[in-house]
Amino acid sequence: MSALTFVILPVFLVIGLGYLAVWKLRFPAEGADMLMSFAQSYAIPVLLFMAMTRLDLALGFQLALLVPFYAGAFTGFLAGVFGARFLFRRDWEDAVVIGFCAAFSNSLLLGLPITERAYGADALTGNYAIIALHAPSLLTIGIVVMELVRARGAPLAALPKRVAKGVFSNGLIIGILSGLVVNITGLSLPQVLIDGADLVARAGLPAALFALGGVLVRYKPEGDLRIALFICALSLGLHPLITFTLGNAFGLGQDGLRSATITAAMAPGINTYIFAHMYSRAKRVAASAVLLATGLTMLTALGWLTLLP
Repeated sequence: MSALTFVILPVFLVIGLGYLAVWKLRFPAEGADMLMSFAQSYAIPVLLFMAMTRLDLALGFQLALLVPFYAGAFTGFLAGVFGARFLFRRDWEDAVVIGFCAAFSNSLLLGLPITERAYGADALTGNYAIIALHAPSLLTIGIVVMELVRARGAPLAALPKRVAKGVFSNGLIIGILSGLVVNITGLSLPQVLIDGADLVARAGLPAALFALGGVLVRYKPEGDLRIALFICALSLGLHPLITFTLGNAFGLGQDGLRSATITAAMAPGINTYIFAHMYSRAKRVAASAVLLATGLTMLTALGWLTLLP
């Protein structure tokens, strides 16, 4: 119960406050959208930039950490795509979106604060290493597979340009890559810039959690409930199970196992709905899965926190 009280519940209280504010307290839905835009386009990219400048690259980028997590993510993607196609009879475009929902866990808005509250800020090295590759790798795979499906034998000359535009116009990726450049080159930043960036970064997660609650008000778990639950099973069950099993098999240390498993056990992130909206496919499924899985994460995260050392 202490894990639920002191680690998970405060995160979901902030989400719940955002939900209540838009639902009943007359906070404008447009305000939640703008707050989410601030968090995703400015505050969290700055947070990731600063984290990347300070990340111990040798410690963070371990195969024993990354292989278990991404093996689980890619397995979830394939299971989602083929399950949607052959079990639920969705067309291939919808199936790609559903697979992306199963693979893309909410590493930032849920995984990061829950890991920090459970194990402290010093335990986040693995989280940041996963996050550094998370959006670039999974967005690239999602966009490539979707464009291949949409092309259906047409010339693929424009594919690299579409992929590059979709990936490198993302503010989160820009923040990650910029921070890695500073880290690798050893560039020294002015202290006043560091202090200002830290102020913006500290606003990122609370603002995003509040906005997430406000954004979820518009999503109703109606229709496609079975396939939304299928996504929840892959995202909250299959992904962390594979990550935890392989992490132990690879001899991953305690901190890394915690970071990888907790991140893998999070609900699909809002980026899954953005991906669905980008292609106007399976948007209701993506929205329902985000809403249902975010609520279920309160229970599944407690289970993983109990299981982990």
